[in-house]
Amino acid sequence: MTTLFACVQAAEFPAQALLRLRPDLQSQPVVVLEGRAPHEFVCAMNAHAYRRGATLGMTRLDTESVQGLRLPARSLEMEAHARTVLLECAARFSPRIEEVSEGKACGFVLDIAGTERLFGPPARLVERLRAELASAGFRVSIAVSVNFDTARMKAAASRGLHLIAEGAEAVALARLPITALHLAEEHLETFATWGIRTLGELAALPEVELITRLGQQARGWRDATLGELPHMFQPLEPEFALKEYCEFETPVEQMDSLLFIGARMIDSLVARAADRALSLALLTARMKLEGGQVHERVLRPAIPSADQKFLLKLLQLEIAAHPPQAAVLAFELSAEAGHCNTMQLGLFTPQTPEPSRLDVTLARIKAMVGEDRVGAPMLEDTHRPGSFRLGTLAIEGTMCDEPLTQRMVLRRMRPPVPVCVAVRNFQPTAFRDGMSLFEITAAFGPWRTSGCWWSTGEWNLEEWDVLAERSDGSSVACLLVCDQVRKEWQLEAMYD
Repeated sequence: MTTLFACVQAAEFPAQALLRLRPDLQSQPVVVLEGRAPHEFVCAMNAHAYRRGATLGMTRLDTESVQGLRLPARSLEMEAHARTVLLECAARFSPRIEEVSEGKACGFVLDIAGTERLFGPPARLVERLRAELASAGFRVSIAVSVNFDTARMKAAASRGLHLIAEGAEAVALARLPITALHLAEEHLETFATWGIRTLGELAALPEVELITRLGQQARGWRDATLGELPHMFQPLEPEFALKEYCEFETPVEQMDSLLFIGARMIDSLVARAADRALSLALLTARMKLEGGQVHERVLRPAIPSADQKFLLKLLQLEIAAHPPQAAVLAFELSAEAGHCNTMQLGLFTPQTPEPSRLDVTLARIKAMVGEDRVGAPMLEDTHRPGSFRLGTLAIEGTMCDEPLTQRMVLRRMRPPVPVCVAVRNFQPTAFRDGMSLFEITAAFGPWRTSGCWWSTGEWNLEEWDVLAERSDGSSVACLLVCDQVRKEWQLEAMYD
């Protein structure tokens, strides 16, 4: 099979990583500073700063003399997260990718041989690839060639899209500077002495004489300039992790500014999860605060969701209910992916509330009454009757239609009704609930339970299932409970 490679090169990557999540800065001149004060220097910039006269290597003092420049510091962590996003975007077009990053540029070479049936001819694939990366916030140059190094050098030294036909590699590389080969300084000085400044001039040198003077390594240089250098492809095996990170130039105190960045992060996380037919099942917002503290909140929707507006609303309500106690220096949003189950309703099954609305409603209720009073009841691992705790509400996406059968229902009284009970031979014979008198015709029990005798939460209960008759002749079936600790009788439940 004929080889075919597409190289994606994102120049000025420290600047692109900072601006990707900051649309408010993308229209302003921005230079990225590296190093420690007072020896900071410009390591990357955007096009607006270049037009203002900024240059690489400028000191901070020089940049402050240029009016209107924004001067954020370089963030290696933001670059690492941006590199992951760039790699995931490229992986949508080919599973075989090799990294060719160099200097302040981030680059990947994709093996696109045999992808015509999926994405069309190389020209269409390149357009779709650039559009995909632009939607993720990256400006890239792309070169396509049957030779690995030809695509790599052309994308690194040129801007835009380049489709290099087979056999035209030497012509496409002829005008590139000799520095594209990344030679040692001594070899660059040798070529400068000979007057060789471009790859075309190097390719025109006699092969035997070149190898005689510079050794066998010169053969590889010459083959690279002709587009004939072989390459052993070494594909990456990236780990899938949904995470976004942003550092701020100045501490952020307003929630609106934080949510503005959070919206961009959620959009990116949802898009990355959707590429794998997944949704977001859990979101973790981690904020680095002034003073070295870390403020962390966890959002767990009832079901995995891919609705950006819904997730942003949950984030807003969570931060409003638990605001950070200091200004925010950095904001990280990570997610766990999950499958969004579909629920098939029956024709006569009542419609349940929409999960997104339910989550937002629960978040608002928590803000009013407290988190410990909202959730799904979960039985505790104890023998104490009615003991439960509130857990996270989760909607299961399964329903089963069971045949209707007659069953006895135990209807609990909330709260239990105090009653006066007449006892004979250690067995209840009648009781009064304050309004009516009941004669007990049959009593089954007692069933005794007790526990926590070592703490203040001790209980010691005696339960009786009884059949009783009112004065009008009607009968009832109920559950009577005697609290042995407090010496009280209660009507706990009725049988229907």
